Amino acid sequence: MSEPTRPGLGCVGAPRLLTGLDRAPRLDREAHLAAHGPLPRHHPDELVDLAADIDLRGRGGAGFPFARKLRAVNQSARGRDGQTAVVVNGSEGEPSCLKDKALLLHAPHLVLDGALLAAAAVGAEDVVVAVTRPDVERSVRDAVAERGPGGRRVRVALLPERFVTGEGTSMINGLNGGPTLPSGQRVRTSERGLGGVPTLLSNTETYAQLAVAARLGAAGYRSVGLPAEPGTVLLTVAGSTVVETPTGTSLAYVLELCGTRPGQGVLVGGYHGRWLDPGSALGAEVSRQSLASFGAVLGAGAVLPLPEDTCPAGEVARVTRWMAKESAGQCGPCVRGLPALADVLEEAVGGGGRAALDAVEARMRGVLRRGACSHPDGTSAFVASALAAFPDEFRDHALGSGCGRRVLGALPLPRDESPERLVVDWTLCKGHGLCVDILPDVVRLDADGYPAQASMPVPGRLRPKALRAVRRCPALALRIQE
Repeated sequence: MSEPTRPGLGCVGAPRLLTGLDRAPRLDREAHLAAHGPLPRHHPDELVDLAADIDLRGRGGAGFPFARKLRAVNQSARGRDGQTAVVVNGSEGEPSCLKDKALLLHAPHLVLDGALLAAAAVGAEDVVVAVTRPDVERSVRDAVAERGPGGRRVRVALLPERFVTGEGTSMINGLNGGPTLPSGQRVRTSERGLGGVPTLLSNTETYAQLAVAARLGAAGYRSVGLPAEPGTVLLTVAGSTVVETPTGTSLAYVLELCGTRPGQGVLVGGYHGRWLDPGSALGAEVSRQSLASFGAVLGAGAVLPLPEDTCPAGEVARVTRWMAKESAGQCGPCVRGLPALADVLEEAVGGGGRAALDAVEARMRGVLRRGACSHPDGTSAFVASALAAFPDEFRDHALGSGCGRRVLGALPLPRDESPERLVVDWTLCKGHGLCVDILPDVVRLDADGYPAQASMPVPGRLRPKALRAVRRCPALALRIQE
């Protein structure tokens, strides 16, 4: 990891805490300045050159060059009376990502430093930090208050906590008072964003990295990491630990430091990411170039190893169902295509045969490049990557033998992921008891051998087994109901 004297981001769970977070759970203004020092002044052109020199990329998923965003906003502003805005995307609707929340909860002043530097570079008077959690909102509001009056206006906006909130047009729509949903149009925020003015919109970590680079200078920033990809990145490992690592670090080493191993494979980039098989995970480095050679992307920095004792097919099915429920509800591929994809995938996992697997392939093709945003494509790619990574698992499940392992929920989802229930029709139930054999964690039998309850909640991770119980009930007495 980075040497402890380097004023890096300072991450929760890192083997070496770099900004004083080993002494305080949250860095207030005074502790922040003690750890990082004052923010140097930069001429706008110097800041753009700095971002270009270190090849600073957006850390929200797309990895777009930050210097190009700065130049694009400035160019648009010249034809729009010079008005601009800066938005910090702190939504992080990906359940497997915590890095931006960690920054805003524990080191919010580092993010504000970067946002204010960027505002000076594009001449913006307004800076908006968009978040989705009340505790994060409080932390950022406290940080703004700790800075006192004067300077550029910084405000905090609380938006709905949904997967699609972080999409650029969705966030801007929400901040402008409309629904927090993708517009379906290819609108660049650098041309028309907050309040209709050219807007610099980037991820929380991107602004924090800019603040670190401004203090270190290009040479100091480049002293860590790869020559072609200098600096560090924040990773969320196993949905629970946030670490900072220099680029070029072995992915296997990062997993080892976090107390885990590749297991059956590693999902990199979150639920719009790609799976690495164990061998690839052991050979990969934390860098765009290395991961690209294995067909993966770093994305938002989520790294999810799949333990040996959980069912890969069931894990993928439950995530796909959740992704379908996170639809913005605005276009056919999301409203109908993703739930249909989740249905046929669950059918395949539940023993639906070769026809079910073929239906999964067809449903994946049916949503590609047809959505109002990237959500259908990303979800389809996630399923396609899983099918390629675990072909034997999905084949065995589809053909009825399965793997014999339970779905442990190793891929994190919100706790209220599924409101569904398994319902018994007493007019049909004959007390065969097959349901308890398939769903022992849900169904309990009474003294007479009948289900003890008429309606039982089904956790999302057990939905494939619940579907199997419904299909295999000899009396057709079971159904799933929302």
